Amino acid sequence: QVQLVESGGGLVQAGSSLRLSCAASGRAFRSYAVGWFRQAPGKEREFVAAISASGSITYYGNSVRGRFTISRDNAKNTAYLQMNSLKSEDTAVYDCAAGTPYSSEQYLSGMSEYDYWGQGTQVTVSS
Repeated sequence: QVQLVESGGGLVQAGSSLRLSCAASGRAFRSYAVGWFRQAPGKEREFVAAISASGSITYYGNSVRGRFTISRDNAKNTAYLQMNSLKSEDTAVYDCAAGTPYSSEQYLSGMSEYDYWGQGTQVTVSS
């Protein structure tokens, strides 16, 4: 089992950057694929980014591609989401999740593919 704790959220101005962290405890974090999702008030949860267990494969949602970067440091049991050029529409609660892939090079993009979720961190972007 894996426990996930997000941090790094906050209130920033449009155009700024933030880096979210997802710290994992428990066994074998390096064997899990990791994803970031977000949910804005009144909207459905949205896929943001995913990374394979090895860290070599990444995938992004259309609304963040080119601005956000997902990464992981398996030695530190931590995944990251670097968010640049933030927009007001990026305001949401951001969750990280971990799931079991078929291979170390597979990423997971569907919510149902993830088994473990963090508690979320709020990101607010003022325009």
